[in-house]
Amino acid sequence: MIVCDANLLIDSYNTGSARHAEARAWLEEIFSGTHMVGLPWQAASAFLRVMTNKKLPGERFSLAQATQIVDLWLARTNVRVLVPGDHYWPLFRRMVIEGQASGSLVSDAEIAALTLEYGGVLYTADRDFARFPGLRWKNPLE
Repeated sequence: MIVCDANLLIDSYNTGSARHAEARAWLEEIFSGTHMVGLPWQAASAFLRVMTNKKLPGERFSLAQATQIVDLWLARTNVRVLVPGDHYWPLFRRMVIEGQASGSLVSDAEIAALTLEYGGVLYTADRDFARFPGLRWKNPLE
């Protein structure tokens, strides 16, 4: 399973991003492919938070536009929302402690734990994920 991090979702829609074209091509490829794509709620909510924040530079969407984009992702037959299961807490606890994830890194630990629970590979452009033991991750933009 391919698990999407928020930064790739945001870059694929943020035309002001230096990685926009590359991220958009990658996202379109995985969403139209046959591989299962895991979408953590944390990534979807981060997309909404950033892409509707008019205080941030660059093109921003109305709430209706942004939620419609998420609706389109969720309508894809190969996209699955990732929610915590029975093994989430021990994995999350391990990611926080062994990954020394405090403050804003706690949300990264959440995504790392979900990725491990579902046996996926996290696709992200954020090198902070290297801190999490046992997490398989790739930067598709390199």
